[in-house]
Amino acid sequence: MSNKVILRKDVKEEDKWKICDLFKSDEVWEEEFKQCEKLIPQLAAYKGKLTVNNMFEIFEADEKVSRLVDRLYVYVNLRSHEDTENNFYQGLCGKANTLIVKYSSACAFIEPEILALNEDDVKAASEGSVYKHYLLNLLRNKGHILDTEKEEMLAGIYELASAPDDIFSMINNADIRFENIKDEKGNTLSLTHGKYQSYLESSDRVLRRNAFKSYYKSFYNLKNTIASTYSASVKKDIYLSNVRNYKNSLESCLYGDNIPLEVYYNLVKTVNEYLPLLQRYVNIRKDRLGVDELHFYDLYTPIVENVDLKIDFEEAKKTVVEALKPLGEEYISIFKDGLESGWIDKYENKGKRRGAYSWGTYGTHPYILMNYDGNYNSMFTLAHEMGHSMHSYYTWNNQPYVYGNYTIFVAEVASTVNEALLMKYLLSKETDKTKRAYLINYFLEQFRGTLFRQTMFAEFELIAHEMAERGEALTFESLTEVYKQLNIKYFGDGIVLDDEICYEWMRIPHFYTAFYVYQYATGFSCAMALSEKILNENGAENYIKFLKGGSSEFSIDLLRIAGVDISKPEPVADALKVFEDLLKLIESLE
Repeated sequence: MSNKVILRKDVKEEDKWKICDLFKSDEVWEEEFKQCEKLIPQLAAYKGKLTVNNMFEIFEADEKVSRLVDRLYVYVNLRSHEDTENNFYQGLCGKANTLIVKYSSACAFIEPEILALNEDDVKAASEGSVYKHYLLNLLRNKGHILDTEKEEMLAGIYELASAPDDIFSMINNADIRFENIKDEKGNTLSLTHGKYQSYLESSDRVLRRNAFKSYYKSFYNLKNTIASTYSASVKKDIYLSNVRNYKNSLESCLYGDNIPLEVYYNLVKTVNEYLPLLQRYVNIRKDRLGVDELHFYDLYTPIVENVDLKIDFEEAKKTVVEALKPLGEEYISIFKDGLESGWIDKYENKGKRRGAYSWGTYGTHPYILMNYDGNYNSMFTLAHEMGHSMHSYYTWNNQPYVYGNYTIFVAEVASTVNEALLMKYLLSKETDKTKRAYLINYFLEQFRGTLFRQTMFAEFELIAHEMAERGEALTFESLTEVYKQLNIKYFGDGIVLDDEICYEWMRIPHFYTAFYVYQYATGFSCAMALSEKILNENGAENYIKFLKGGSSEFSIDLLRIAGVDISKPEPVADALKVFEDLLKLIESLE
């Protein structure tokens, strides 16, 4: 691909996703939208009339509307992401959002009215039904679901409850301003969110330092506003957990997916036990960079220089397919078909949303947005997003709609398994010493950025919520001190504790979705364990069963089917032992 960014209309058809598989045209979308508007009141008409006898009839009516709402929403959002400057699709997104609110209000009565029925009657009706797991899980949550009137009230304050997230998003994406910076040659460069990470990865240390200091200065200038916003978010979490009768905010976030609190506590405890490995890596990085003092702005620049790892899309496809062959012929057949049949929107065009994701809706194939850039990072992104898509494909083709999604708790497992298999394949084939060192460092950085960093984030969230639950004020000073002490604990004395890193908590958007980030670390740990089983214990068959499971069982039980018990510390500890082996490898490559 040329470096020139092209217009959407000039993108080749073979490089686009097949959006027409959702709706053939915008006109068809409009027709279906109008039909959905008529169906929603019909669903709402059941309110106050739900019985054991008509319960399944209402489920069918709800599914019909839900599937259509989802398709309508996904279509216009995919269209808008093709070119974010296209106001027509932005307008349709607004219509779709309004439709979701109407649907959510219309179906809000269903679960409270089920819970108002005789529990034994509901259990008896569930026997032999596809809805058995759903209904039994609903009854498990009975103590935390309110009556219809209160549930409608809570649905009505959704916008209020999301205000801290919305405010931070506006601060972070619209209002914050960064000063220009200089590189080692004295050139003046602009600083943005998008450029910040690339500057930290630069070999120009002056540029890294200036970017680091300028970036956090901008957040520091908004310190009281951001601290108040985050404090409001935590208070919201605590309020909702109290209203729904949970012991605390952590339990309220884990209970829905039936995740034992021990999973969270074991993660933090086990990673803490292995912090000497992270500190050892910090010292290796300091030595390889040849600096007298290692700073936090030195953590992202490659410690292996002048490695040209370019790869075009076609070659990347072949490489990933070879790497994933241990997953079996069926997996590879579906995977290859996905690569060729319109799942992927491959390259950047003017206005296209940045980054990458896998998305879609039940009843169609998955969709992947990418901005493939011709390097190994892009190849790993392809493997990652196809992992998500294969998980969705297997779920949608093996589960009824009620179980047609997998939970956030396991959302990163399949994607990370693919990355792990790709990395191990590349390392098994690569003989060049410098390239091997680059790949090992890339893998080490995945551990540092996912298992260690996300666990530190999780620990910060836990401490902040516990402070607020004790009635302690969450101020800029108190939150910064918590984050400072965590950095000291995690990174040790091999790195200079720059003041700026203590403000990092202010820039993390995930903190406004409470107790979310720990799942990156647990998912990564599970993926490391599963990739080992796939390669060394013929574990592919059980892994595919996991992919097919959707939400038909609790996530933790589906992982057990695949061969991993994340309720115990062992998967996290085993993953960290892989990290230790990688440290030994890179130490041996002098």
